[in-house]
Amino acid sequence: MSDSRETTAPRQVIGTRRFREPMPRPISTRIFTVANQKGGVGKTTSAVNIGAALAMGGLRTLVIDLDPQGNASTAFGVQRDEVQGMYEVIIKDLPIKEAALKVPGYPALEIIPATQSLANAEVELVPLVARELRLKRALTNYLNEAAARGERFDYVIIDCPPSLGLLTINALVAADELLIPIQCEYYSLEGLTLLLHTVTLIVEHLNQNLKLTTIVLTMYDGRTRLANDVAEEIRKHYPNELIDIPIPRAVRVSEAPSYGQTVMTYDPGSNGAEAYGQVAREIARRGAPTITSAEVG
Repeated sequence: MSDSRETTAPRQVIGTRRFREPMPRPISTRIFTVANQKGGVGKTTSAVNIGAALAMGGLRTLVIDLDPQGNASTAFGVQRDEVQGMYEVIIKDLPIKEAALKVPGYPALEIIPATQSLANAEVELVPLVARELRLKRALTNYLNEAAARGERFDYVIIDCPPSLGLLTINALVAADELLIPIQCEYYSLEGLTLLLHTVTLIVEHLNQNLKLTTIVLTMYDGRTRLANDVAEEIRKHYPNELIDIPIPRAVRVSEAPSYGQTVMTYDPGSNGAEAYGQVAREIARRGAPTITSAEVG
């Protein structure tokens, strides 16, 4: 009888994965926080798959796992008990360059993992000076160092815990753009209101540059009336922010992390991988430099 653990052992990603058509580079680094205080909406799944797809499009990408559950780290095959990560960066002032890991199988992708100790960070942050700014300072130093070497990052994707605590606040202060995954269910709309209220407070007091720029519909089942109603509500109220490429409910997307992969390498031809690839390409398109008529002339 075979050991059942073999079915969930990480499978090696062989070779380098790239899309045939590269994605356009932004003028400067775009820093996204992926947040939703409601759990189970596809937040981490969206963060890792969009990050992977951007890297496959030839864009230098950094994924930051700020969720103590560490699911983003797992999706990239990181053994969390063997590395330093975001706890050491935020609490112990470890330079990010000593925690960042290159992800095998991708042309230009790094991850800063969430170690087991990150679960203690919410409490340990409370007495620290400028506790809301600790991620921003560490990240700014790392990005500046990379740019000075001629290795500028195009995208930073920060995955948050499903809460509005100090870790999420650090992420919102460090970012310029907010990406909200919304599950196509009624309660997701209620959660969106609370999140946007928190964002308003962050903008007023801590980070005036933060903007909601991107909404992604997740776990979409077009056969249900509820999913279509929720999608229509989002289209009505957030027509500019919505990337209207729903991510379908898909077994392959859910299976991939158990093999230490994102769906982008686990099953590149699946509906889920194709949808996330299209979402990433739309994000890159929206961030591409615009060419004026004077420049064309």
